[in-house]
Amino acid sequence: MKSVLLMVAALVLGACSSAPTEGAKKTGETSQTRIAGSSNPFAKHLELVGFRVTERTLGKLTIQFGVVNHSDADLGDISLNVTLNTTASKASDPPLVTFKIKVNVGPQELKAVSVEVPSKLRPYELPDWQFLKADFQLDEPK
Repeated sequence: MKSVLLMVAALVLGACSSAPTEGAKKTGETSQTRIAGSSNPFAKHLELVGFRVTERTLGKLTIQFGVVNHSDADLGDISLNVTLNTTASKASDPPLVTFKIKVNVGPQELKAVSVEVPSKLRPYELPDWQFLKADFQLDEPK
């Protein structure tokens, strides 16, 4: 299962690293990959990718994704506050889910993460993966 998640994340990263098309340049469209809104200088090197949402039990969503460290620095243990929204959501809309994670991610590493989150939403009520966006705040390291 982890190898499948890593392979999907690698494909997503490969697709994200290609040059934008002329249409995207003209209309000002941006990638769905979100840059951290954190003032932490290490946040610009992190990316959250490949979100998959399932339901283990009623009222608990299992969210699987990858954390990518694009730098050559070993960031060690990092702590993130993650907010998951839709690509169509406005800043004033409430998030679909929020959660905290701690992960150790080395230089140029992709780490698979799985977290259980309490939610009143069912997986079929959430949009497909391509319509999800994640924003995060990096709490540690400072």
